[in-house]
Parts: sequence; structure tokens; C-alpha cells
Amino acid sequence: MELLIDVSDRLGQVSGILLRPPDAWAIYVLAHGAGAGMRHAFLEAIAESLARQGIATLRYQFPYTESGVRRPDPPGVLQATVRAAVAKAREIAPDLPLVAGGKSLGGRMTSNAAAHHPLPGVLGLVFLGFPLHPPKQPGESRADHLDAVELPMLFLQGTRDALAELDLITAVCGRLGPRATLHVVEGADHSFAVLKRSGRNEAEVLEELALAIKEWTRSLVIAEPSRRP
Repeated sequence: MELLIDVSDRLGQVSGILLRPPDAWAIYVLAHGAGAGMRHAFLEAIAESLARQGIATLRYQFPYTESGVRRPDPPGVLQATVRAAVAKAREIAPDLPLVAGGKSLGGRMTSNAAAHHPLPGVLGLVFLGFPLHPPKQPGESRADHLDAVELPMLFLQGTRDALAELDLITAVCGRLGPRATLHVVEGADHSFAVLKRSGRNEAEVLEELALAIKEWTRSLVIAEPSRRP
């Protein structure tokens, strides 16, 4: 189902897509990465995989992709859009426990929003490839804000991710303690593509991601008896 999300009087509206299976027991507010919008093939595929696990998704555009611009909006605009999308999910699916996050930039902007102010109704954050550093420029400064995030966080990271060296993202998750769960996808790059010689295909990787999100989200729902589906 296509819908519109009101961001603010100044920023106007952005588009969204709700995919809710009949047996939905949770909803994931899913933001896109820097270089592609909500209709990117990976986001469509992971949304469909999650639907088969009973998890609804609300994908949405940031204002720059809505306008057909390549350069991302300033962080404040991106974070305002995250908040608007979370509020929309609560409005259209008030019966479903809610997690939020996204692919690369979308996930990082969701955690930045949560670090500045709580995201009402959000039980946890899910990162599909947290962009810890630029390619060939290893560092951890992009994760500094995570210390201020009080929510549980699930990091889904490939071993070939050029934007998050495995030892560095492992160290970040270790620093965050029990709030952070790291799920490593063997052989996957930042887009979760795997080499042919790995013996795995795209469908198998998507299933692994969806199952990891399902199991982690289910654990949050069980820990919140009042929010059980």
C-alpha cells in the first residue's frame, strides 16, 4: 500500500510503502541507503522476506530522493523524516510492536535520531549494514553517538563490508554491551551480495537476514509482555 508521510510544514511530504502480511506480529520502519530510494531491489526483496516471517515493513523516502536529488539532505532533515515515518507507522499499525532502522545511511540516521531524542514506541533498532567508516578509511567515530542510544540494537554486517571492517564493528558492539547484538553474514559485502564461489545465493542471504531480524525482534516482544501480538 502506497501512502504519504507528513514530515513538516517546511519539508512537506514524502512517499512510503506499507507491506503488511495477514499474519503480521511486528512492523519494521525501514529507511533506504544514501544512493537509492525505497524501491531499490534489495529493500523490496528484504521487505518480502520479512513479510514471509510475519513482519510488516514501512519503507519511505527521504526528501532528497523524493525530489530526485542525488546528494543526501542535512542530518537534521534526515532525522526529522525518520521521526515522521515512525509516527506514521504507529498511526497505521497501532497494534504492532515496532522496530526501526534501515540500510546503511538510513540506519545510521535512525540511530542518530534516537540518540538525540527517544523515538516513541520503538522497541529497538535494526541496522542492515551500519556504515561505520568510508571505504579504505577505517575508524569508529560514526558510532560515537550510539553510546547515547538506550535501545537494543541489531547489527547485520557482512564479512566483506568495505564500510565496516569486521574487527571494528565487533569492537563497537562490544563497547555497547548487552544493548548490541552482532549478526555476521559470512562472505557478504555492504550490499549483502556474496561471491559465486561461496556456494550461496541472494535468496539464501535474504532468508538469513530475515530470520535473524525475526528472532531478535521476537525476543524484544517477549520481553515486553504488554506489547505481545
